[in-house]
Amino acid sequence: MKSESSTLSFSAFMALLIGCAGIVATLASNSQAILLDGLFNLIYFSVALVTIKVSKLASRPDSESYPFGYSYFESLVNLCKGLLILGVSIFALVDAIAALLTGGREIAAGLAVLYALFATAACSLTAWVMHRSQRHVSSPLVAADKLNWLVNSVISAAVLAAFCLVMLFERLGWQAILPYVDSVLVIAVVVLCLGVPVRMASQALRELLNKTPDETIAEPVRQAVARGLADINTVEVRVRMVRPGRLLYVIVHVVLPEASDVSVTSQDSLRVRIDDEVRRYYSPVVCDVVFTTNTRWAAPSCGLLVEKHPA
Repeated sequence: MKSESSTLSFSAFMALLIGCAGIVATLASNSQAILLDGLFNLIYFSVALVTIKVSKLASRPDSESYPFGYSYFESLVNLCKGLLILGVSIFALVDAIAALLTGGREIAAGLAVLYALFATAACSLTAWVMHRSQRHVSSPLVAADKLNWLVNSVISAAVLAAFCLVMLFERLGWQAILPYVDSVLVIAVVVLCLGVPVRMASQALRELLNKTPDETIAEPVRQAVARGLADINTVEVRVRMVRPGRLLYVIVHVVLPEASDVSVTSQDSLRVRIDDEVRRYYSPVVCDVVFTTNTRWAAPSCGLLVEKHPA
């Protein structure tokens, strides 16, 4: 798939398909592990509908109502995804612990294996489609979806393996442990995968709070700015940046000497050159370069990088 919209639509359809299959399989098998998987996918489907809308908004220019564009909506959607997945996981964890304390629950292993086999194949296929689409689409929404489907594939594979063990235990006559397998499986899956929604939500929250991006993004941008000003005599160069969603905002304050011979025309040329240098490392980007001879006017806030060049 070569467009963001079609990729996200496919993801939403697969989430709905697997979610409905999970609810039906839960009614037939009485497995809380399958119920967890079904609820997870149905909730993800509801969020996916919003994600598709946001992906269309993110490609629009700014407006009177949203003068800085719609990129922050992407971070907001990813935050909601992480919190929803975290909420479902905690609910499933509490329910599984309660079931363990009350003697566990019997499940129909045969039906559970069929569902787990279907879910593993469907999730793996969707993850592969997400991965392939990233060759043509550079989107944090698609990247988050890919991560979700990879985790979902691992969960479904673990559920499949556990239900196969249940069938083996039945053949071996180990009836005493069978009621506990489903609850133990849910607890193990939640504990192993709890870090994924936490990381997704925390990353989105940092973006919404305008935290400086990771050094893997920030440092190449700083170096690009330094190259763009390499042949200019400056007092200080201060680089600030935030990354809401896919868009990187870069603000560069260039403090020139009092007797600088850099004309207004030269400043415009420098702005273009800095913008070109930054775009070699990251796109889409909004790069704003401000020239001043007043050091106090460009004083940085606590924690921001200050680069100094000898006058």
